[in-house]
Amino acid sequence: MKTILETDREYICNIQAPCFQMLTTEETELIRASKTQVLFRRDDNLTKQGAFASYVLFIITGLAKQYLEGDGMKNFNLRIIRPGEFVGLSAVFTENIFNYSSIALTDCQVFLVEKEAIAKVIKQNGMFGYNIIKTYCEQNAALFNTISNLNYKQMNGRMADTLLYIESLKSENAAIFQLLSRKDIAEFAGVSTESAVKLLKSFEKDGLIRLDDKDITLLNHNALRELSRKG
Repeated sequence: MKTILETDREYICNIQAPCFQMLTTEETELIRASKTQVLFRRDDNLTKQGAFASYVLFIITGLAKQYLEGDGMKNFNLRIIRPGEFVGLSAVFTENIFNYSSIALTDCQVFLVEKEAIAKVIKQNGMFGYNIIKTYCEQNAALFNTISNLNYKQMNGRMADTLLYIESLKSENAAIFQLLSRKDIAEFAGVSTESAVKLLKSFEKDGLIRLDDKDITLLNHNALRELSRKG
């Protein structure tokens, strides 16, 4: 992790994200005075589950992975965090800790914004607050759907869900599959790494996907969607 100073070439002066465009001049200055710009290198932890949270993260560039840490080495991946998204919003509304871990899949430029500043702006700017709460609720709804799929779908359906979800992020990074290990894919699908490898080979044999080292190309989207639907 590297703090980026105003004298650094990578420094971003203005907060260009749409959610910040609805702030007043005074509110913008409050956020600007309360933020630190940081560069996280690939594989750096952005947040650590259970750690004290004094700030909210806003992703400017890059991709990160959000996951729950289980017992031992067993984790469960929740989603890929993309540019323009917040990390750690729950710390503003609930406990003063991060409820999950996140790790950089690529180099990420991030604003660390003091959560008290975010809370103050939410209270006094209704439209900004509405968009923050809307985002928070959308993320929670997606997480509930993920948990539901994990509980009620068979392995084939969960793997189809995982592949379709990851491919939907190719607009953010065409090499998205190459950023993820087989263990990562397994932890999105809620299966063991060995089961994930077997499922992928089975999908390739059935003509659903093509495997090329770490890269995966989806060949039959309809069949994968059908597998997802049937669970």
